[in-house]
Amino acid sequence: MADTPAPQGAVRAPKAAAKATSKVPAAENTLRILKLLASRRGPMAASNIATALGLPRSSVYHLLGVMEANGFVLHLHEEQRYGLGISAFELSSAYSRQEPLSRLGRPLLASLVDAIGESAHLAVLHGRDVLYIVEERAKNRPSLVTDVGVRLPSHLTASGRAILAALPKSQVRALYPNAAAFSARHDMDGAIMKYSSLSSHLDQVRQRGYATEHGEVTPGFGSIAAAVTDHLGWPTAAVAVTFLEDRLPADQWPALAARVQKVADELSVRIHGRRSA
Repeated sequence: MADTPAPQGAVRAPKAAAKATSKVPAAENTLRILKLLASRRGPMAASNIATALGLPRSSVYHLLGVMEANGFVLHLHEEQRYGLGISAFELSSAYSRQEPLSRLGRPLLASLVDAIGESAHLAVLHGRDVLYIVEERAKNRPSLVTDVGVRLPSHLTASGRAILAALPKSQVRALYPNAAAFSARHDMDGAIMKYSSLSSHLDQVRQRGYATEHGEVTPGFGSIAAAVTDHLGWPTAAVAVTFLEDRLPADQWPALAARVQKVADELSVRIHGRRSA
């Protein structure tokens, strides 16, 4: 049947307008497949990949074949499913070797320190500890224990609490299965030494959007932290500032937290390979 002419004066929408197209569709679809596989906890059948991405099965099989030949996906013949291959792992290792978090985070932290006059640091989760990978110390401020390479129990620090609050509760529970998983640097009232206390504290962190610490690491020092997340919302790191509590009244903490959150958000955008608006 011939197409019915559009009424005079009417504008016919181009067919491509219904769906944005890439100038390099094969490359884009290859990356979409890799990102989908990376977001799942296990391998996927090719048919499920095609359905999830809205792609023809024939195209998906073709792309998977090329990626398998180059080691980016692995075909599990018995399960008839595809998972990430060794080449994808090598990319991950190269990412770690290039220290992108440190390189991207350091200038942001330096600007934050210049603006607020307090020391800042960047930390990642390492088991039940946080590992500090960047420290920017403010001028005329005392030395901190959070130097680069230092590890501290995550439940004691603002950085660790920010990251833990962004994890699934089941994973937090797995990290802290019993009382033996908790430790304290010194005796103090209200210390988090059991899972129920930690869980309640993390609920508060989720509600207000940032984490705090009041002298649990070093008496007299407070910290405020916010999580840095990847494209799936998974916590990659935390940005924090540390200061003498008697220099910053409690009513000023939310304003400082907003500055910390802004830097964490900017770093989250940058690790995606994009700049914020």
